[in-house]
Amino acid sequence: MGLFKYDKITASFDDRVLAHLQPVIWAKLRRGESFSFTWNDGLNEGSGRRSVWMTQGVPIVFEYFGSRSPVLNPHWVQALTKSANSPSGLQLVPEPTSGQPE
Repeated sequence: MGLFKYDKITASFDDRVLAHLQPVIWAKLRRGESFSFTWNDGLNEGSGRRSVWMTQGVPIVFEYFGSRSPVLNPHWVQALTKSANSPSGLQLVPEPTSGQPE
């Protein structure tokens, strides 16, 4: 399990999920686009839901448990990007298994 750290918030995500979130978040912030990011916490964090407003200038850390970078599924990155560009902001969507973005 990797860690996503934003300002004073720390959330656990599977390394594979984190690896797919990272390029989406970097791209939005690189373009100067602020956006919301909402996720469900795991059982060990109380099974709640959190939402943050992502903006430039706030420290972000992607901390991976494993030393190898997962192979990225471009369809999943595309689906996450579509989510990030929606009015509701970035939300975790399931990884497409059919080879097509959802």
